[in-house]
Amino acid sequence: MTELHTETLPLLPLTTGVVLPGMVVTLTIESPEASAAIEAAAQGELILVPRIQGRYARVGTVAKVEEVGRVRGGAEAVVIRGLHRGVVGLGVPGTGSATWVEIEPVDDGQPSPRAVTLAREYRATIENIVEARGVPQVAEFLRGISDPSQIADTAGYSPDLDFERKVEILETVDVEQRLEKVLEWAKDTLAEVEVKERIRDEVADNLEKRQREVILREQMAAIRKELGDDGGAEDVIEELRTKIEDAGMPDAVREQAERELGRLERTSEQSPEYGWIRTYLDWLTDVPWNVRTDDNLEIGEARGVLDADHEGLEDVKERILEYLAVRKLRRDRGLVEAGGRGSGAILTLVGPPGVGKTSLGESVARALGRSFVRVSLGGIHDEAEIRGHRRTYVGALPGRIVRALKDAGTKNPVMMLDEIDKVGADWRGDPSSALLEVLDPAQNHTFRDHYLDVDLDLSEVLFIATANISETIPAPLLDRMEVIRIDGYTEDEKIAIARHHLLPRQLERNGLRGDEVDISDDALRAIVGDYTREAGVRNLERELGKLLRKVATTIASDAPTTAIGVSADDVRGYLGRPRFFFEVAERTAVPGVATGLAVTGTGGDVLFIEATREGGEPSDGFTLTGQLGDVMKESAQIALSYVRSHAAELGIAPDRLRGRFHLHVPAGAVPKDGPSAGITMTTALVSLLTDVPVHPSVGMTGEVTLQGRVLPIGGLKQKVLAAHRAGLTEVIVPKRNEGDLDDVPEQVREQMTFHPVEDVRDVLAVALRPEEPAVITDAA
Repeated sequence: MTELHTETLPLLPLTTGVVLPGMVVTLTIESPEASAAIEAAAQGELILVPRIQGRYARVGTVAKVEEVGRVRGGAEAVVIRGLHRGVVGLGVPGTGSATWVEIEPVDDGQPSPRAVTLAREYRATIENIVEARGVPQVAEFLRGISDPSQIADTAGYSPDLDFERKVEILETVDVEQRLEKVLEWAKDTLAEVEVKERIRDEVADNLEKRQREVILREQMAAIRKELGDDGGAEDVIEELRTKIEDAGMPDAVREQAERELGRLERTSEQSPEYGWIRTYLDWLTDVPWNVRTDDNLEIGEARGVLDADHEGLEDVKERILEYLAVRKLRRDRGLVEAGGRGSGAILTLVGPPGVGKTSLGESVARALGRSFVRVSLGGIHDEAEIRGHRRTYVGALPGRIVRALKDAGTKNPVMMLDEIDKVGADWRGDPSSALLEVLDPAQNHTFRDHYLDVDLDLSEVLFIATANISETIPAPLLDRMEVIRIDGYTEDEKIAIARHHLLPRQLERNGLRGDEVDISDDALRAIVGDYTREAGVRNLERELGKLLRKVATTIASDAPTTAIGVSADDVRGYLGRPRFFFEVAERTAVPGVATGLAVTGTGGDVLFIEATREGGEPSDGFTLTGQLGDVMKESAQIALSYVRSHAAELGIAPDRLRGRFHLHVPAGAVPKDGPSAGITMTTALVSLLTDVPVHPSVGMTGEVTLQGRVLPIGGLKQKVLAAHRAGLTEVIVPKRNEGDLDDVPEQVREQMTFHPVEDVRDVLAVALRPEEPAVITDAA
């Protein structure tokens, strides 16, 4: 770069644009200052200096006036050609009114190799830009320029550079620095152009795809119309809109449904989200928001339905009738629940298998005139089974409660939650915790399913839960329930159930008519006593089915003309040898065996406790077998300690306490636990050590203390029924359980003798009394 000699030139200020060397531009003369500068130049040269932010640029462009004239409209204009850069110096006096300044001309000199390389790169970048923009003429213009300085100055034509950057180009005298700046800016512009180009291509592709989809949909609609199957997305939207209007949703739910319907309208049918939204709206409109059945509040009719369907179960029937009576009074007296809530109830039927807990739910629904739905909870571990899945998951569905409401078709069905005591918990959640809200009358009017994500009123649902045992139900959940215990049937009740319910059903299942077989009550009693020993009637129905299948085989083979009679003596021929025996007398015939009573998951049962002693030196050893739990083992230790400490009082010789004692509770494969066998273990040990057998007709239950006190126990009704089934006629019970005997059916109470006791001595007085000798009469 070579500096030329200083010269004095008139100054033409520029406020809106920049003229670089090599550029030919037309300027409109709009100010006196500009007019004076043009006049002073008079076909000669002048200096063009941009004015930026209140100052003149320190470098200007020496230009030559090519032509002066007027443009359309009469305004004066001048054609100017930029020659080279000039460093602006001090102002000097001059002719006319123009402003004259000293100028130091700048010569770019010979280009350096780096300048040539930068110029080549800049030219290639600009070519890419103009090619993307579809302006190939600019690339041709650049190919005609070889000087690096001139190539850099072509940036003055760029529409991507603002006024300040163009001034910066003018003020950058060094060619390499100028090329570096314009190259950096050109690369930024190229990047923006490429992004815009990519976006434009994507938009074009999407538009093309949508246009194709629109055309295909139009063609599909035309095909459907030709086939007489006119329909489409518009029909789906209108159908859903009608269902939303007719569903009777609460305002908040309706707003949610309409919001989702709007999303569905804006979503393409080919989008996966279209199917998700439509499925959600289908579920939302299928829920019975405002559909309910009118309760049959006639107490007499409801009682008739319950009695016709089930024998016994008076506690449950009375509770249902109470519920109906309350509903009837509230309706007749115009009483409305606070907040518009319903008067639902949560009943829990706890009892052994086969007593009719599940079938009772259908009977209750029939008595009320309501829909009935059953939700099986046995073995579920996932909380989402109750509350549903979030809609963000693939294959999400509402929980079982919402699905049951949809199946019922009303908002006030009888909903049976079957096997609620068998709900599990693991890493997927605790379903019983989710049930806390469902089964709480104070909360379930705003139950929120994760899938629907709106408040759902469950307060009008009559929940009936079933369980075999209440101990496995979490305490917070059990606290929300009204527990009604069904402890099993008496023998007479089983015979009535078999006659009125099981036998007709099995006759139909085995293709028989009622006039083809005649089963006597004695035969039914034999089946109940010798082939089934259970709290319920499930095995009884199986045995009846087995008997009737053999009868059906006989009828199909021989075609008898008269009804086949089945008496008690015939039962063995149909069902084989008896499975149960009255073995209490045989088992207790030797000292050291006592008959206890227990409660299991299948109802009450008889428990034989056997004690024996191994002779030898004194020993504190005590062997316990029979899969006993910790509580039962402690009861055995307490019993032995009581016997040792009261040996003299009980008439036990000191040498009898020597040796090792062994206490066994059959059956050994069945786990057992609980304190209620305490007095039975004590009686077995005293019987062993005194060589007095336990009275064969006596069963007993009660917890024992070290002082010999008898404490109360639970499940007395089930234990008494088990004793009755086993043929026992006397039961020793704790004194504090005496009031629980009112729950025992009157028929059983009349056939049995109860001995309320407070002390072990009272137990031993009853259990170890000698058996009355049989009375022998002389026939002669």
